[in-house]
Amino acid sequence: MQKIISIKNGVTRMPEWRMAEPVNFEACDGEHIAIVGPNGGGKSMFVDIIVGRHPLLMHDPDYDFSPSQKTMVSDNIKYITFRDSYGGDNDRTYFLQQRWNQLEIDENTPVVKDKLEEAYQMAGEDTPERRALQQHIYELFHMQHLMDKYTILLSSGELRKFKLASTLFSEPRVLIMDNPFIGLDAETRDQLKELLKTLSSERALQIILVLSKSDDIPDFITHVVEVKDMKVLPKVTLAEYLAGRESVPAHVLSPELEQTIVDQPYSDREYHTREVVKMNKVRIQYGERIILKDLDWTVMNGERWALSGQNGAGKSTLLSLVCADNPQSYACDITLFDNPRGSGESIWDIKKHIGYVSPELHRSYQRDLPAIRIVASGLMDSVGLYVKPKEEDMDKCRFWMKVFGLEGLEDRGFLKLSSGEQRLVLLARAFVKDPELLILDEPLHGLDNRNRRLVKDVIEAFCRRQNKTMIMVTHYKEELPACIDHSIFLLRHTND
Repeated sequence: MQKIISIKNGVTRMPEWRMAEPVNFEACDGEHIAIVGPNGGGKSMFVDIIVGRHPLLMHDPDYDFSPSQKTMVSDNIKYITFRDSYGGDNDRTYFLQQRWNQLEIDENTPVVKDKLEEAYQMAGEDTPERRALQQHIYELFHMQHLMDKYTILLSSGELRKFKLASTLFSEPRVLIMDNPFIGLDAETRDQLKELLKTLSSERALQIILVLSKSDDIPDFITHVVEVKDMKVLPKVTLAEYLAGRESVPAHVLSPELEQTIVDQPYSDREYHTREVVKMNKVRIQYGERIILKDLDWTVMNGERWALSGQNGAGKSTLLSLVCADNPQSYACDITLFDNPRGSGESIWDIKKHIGYVSPELHRSYQRDLPAIRIVASGLMDSVGLYVKPKEEDMDKCRFWMKVFGLEGLEDRGFLKLSSGEQRLVLLARAFVKDPELLILDEPLHGLDNRNRRLVKDVIEAFCRRQNKTMIMVTHYKEELPACIDHSIFLLRHTND
């Protein structure tokens, strides 16, 4: 059988990129592989070795990309990462409120068809055969209705299709996708799985998926490689992996830490408004695209809400109004913490009551600050840390890092952490100031099964306290904690 990728006793030249043991791995023709394992276990480092990002001592990887005529590894292996719902590339020009600030959109802002054509031109010569491939991809992905959209306004599912289509123009032999289902609703997840299944069967294309959530393994996957404790375990069939998969304990948070969370003293600024959020006939529209229409919503003090809906239905837009990040809120009938929007309050008067984590927030952290400084920035409602916290505030940061299993990572650079560890750091940031309103937008993104259970335990403990209000977004019903007592489901508007 053709060995497309073969690594024997692979050890990187640079010690900081080495796994705990030499790497042995083969990917053969016809195999589609899932790489799974705990957060911080070494999955991303292993993929870096596969794609040749880190040179090896003694034995370089062997590649056989036939029938591809291309010889360079970078032409034959394409690696797409999804650290959040909206993208995976490090876009250092991105800022937290960018999705909502339509003044940033002008005639130079790219639309989908322009970016796709640019990707097509960069991938090779313009031939009739490649134009036929381009049209086939557009039809397969149902891209026509997206062509005139601004890329910055794509929903997470739409952006997933856009990035995948752009990559396939280069006709890779191996496609590696890191957490491709992150942030997708159930319908879009199923569509993407079917799309990948079709691609795996109709082309000379081997698919490797890197997954934090083992339940997301699609049925077209043939083999699984588990990576944990910086060790690459032997490849097994999907059936063998599923039969031997370890179950997660029903409770992960220690009783001592759980009780400490419940017993936390209330701060002097504790806010006891009856109506935390009140919206009347709220309408949000970008050009001709209606996101929210005539929305009435009231969140009372102490309520715990599940916010759900299809991709593109307006969930993140709704939260941007609550967090005072969306400038359109000034034109709406919205009251937050007893303050009507536009009555003179600053966004910081609102944010001081809120602990927040979201894909947009994750994407906005592009500086390699120590993890504990990221946590401490939650005390200041800033992305960076510009004021030195008091020592007692640093103790709070250490406590919440301990709660989320981040002991020993306080001084580690944020960008050197795995994506799952980064998400845990941002969760600690959301909890550190003991907020009156906790807003968790897809908080379990990129977390392994054990850490998902841990975060649910922490949420449950926090919400056992009086006058704590929560809004949580997730596309997986099983992720919702038992404390949820209200729900709202948003439907996507068709502009008819």
